[in-house]
Amino acid sequence: MTVEVTGARPIPAADRVTIPDLYADPYPIYQRLRSTAPIHWVPAVNRYLVIGYEACHTVELDQERFSADETGSLMKRSMGHSMLRKDDPEHDVERKAYGGVLRPKAIKQHWRAVFERSFATYLARLKDAGPGADLVSEFAAPYAAENLRVVLGFRNAGQEDMQRWSQTLIDGTGNYADDPDVWALAERSSAEVDAAIDEMLPVLRADPDASLLAQLAGTPMPLESLRANLKMTIGGGLNEPRDAIATTTWALLSHPDQLASVLAGQRWSDAFEESIRWVAPISMYPREATRDTELAGMAVPRGARLGVVVGAANRDPAVFTDPESYDIDRPKKPHLAFGGGNHFCAGAWIARASVVAVALPRLFAELPGLRLDPARPAVVGGWVFRGVTDLPVLWG
Repeated sequence: MTVEVTGARPIPAADRVTIPDLYADPYPIYQRLRSTAPIHWVPAVNRYLVIGYEACHTVELDQERFSADETGSLMKRSMGHSMLRKDDPEHDVERKAYGGVLRPKAIKQHWRAVFERSFATYLARLKDAGPGADLVSEFAAPYAAENLRVVLGFRNAGQEDMQRWSQTLIDGTGNYADDPDVWALAERSSAEVDAAIDEMLPVLRADPDASLLAQLAGTPMPLESLRANLKMTIGGGLNEPRDAIATTTWALLSHPDQLASVLAGQRWSDAFEESIRWVAPISMYPREATRDTELAGMAVPRGARLGVVVGAANRDPAVFTDPESYDIDRPKKPHLAFGGGNHFCAGAWIARASVVAVALPRLFAELPGLRLDPARPAVVGGWVFRGVTDLPVLWG
């Protein structure tokens, strides 16, 4: 369908926005930009940032006008050409190849026990580190990494490898500053993941298990696509649960009245969903306009590189009341933290099961008196990927 663009407004430029300012705290920037338009050209990142909820949602649902297969994609350079940078029908074929590995039935049959084991291991590590330890490095990151290692089928790697691979690959995906050191680390991890996959494929064909790599080993997916899709899953599959644990813990410990409500009613799902609305772990992803078109009443030229900023959309006051606040009692409206349309996050069930059903309730049960360290405040950063990077906690 051709969209009429006559009369559409031009998109304003936001020349003063810088990458360091976005990394430090993008939300005041989004508020300022949103007050004048839902889309802005931002030279610092060489793309149009889409910050309005309705505009972001429109882009998600219209792959005919807004393609995931972006020219010059940073993700393609960092991870290879995965399904996240493909449109249907190619995307759909590769997504269906994942089968039921990441879905609720498999979680119940296979992965819940893995999550429980990982929790016990890394809770003990956190306790050994003692009060004042960083919840992210001692618990949330290794817990998410070990779960992912087993689900993906990397018998030949450790959780430390998963953490290194995930961080360096997503750093490449978000390398809008074109830092050569970031590219070097991403390229090294990409080669390591390729080698690990190549080593595991014959093993899992001979001795299959319930893992994703074993599932993919039995499909006709080309090797390069298989590698790219595993790297994509390593990236998002680790940082989303890690950051959801840290952000939710930080938010609840900063809002004791809401923590009391969560504990009284076992409202862990409410706390989780509000935290990923408030601070979306994957806050921006790219699209490319396939034609001259209109979006939110604004003229978008053919070939325009768009940044779909779900981190801004999830704080749009046209949709969410008092959106800058963390509030588990807010009226339930769908956030965009897991994306939407054909690219809705395939790992959403895994994230919810590992965080909501295991990590959060057991963490607060096992660490009575859990609280923030007043001498060492939490550190939060990022805008393409955003989360709590340091969370010192006390207990007992």
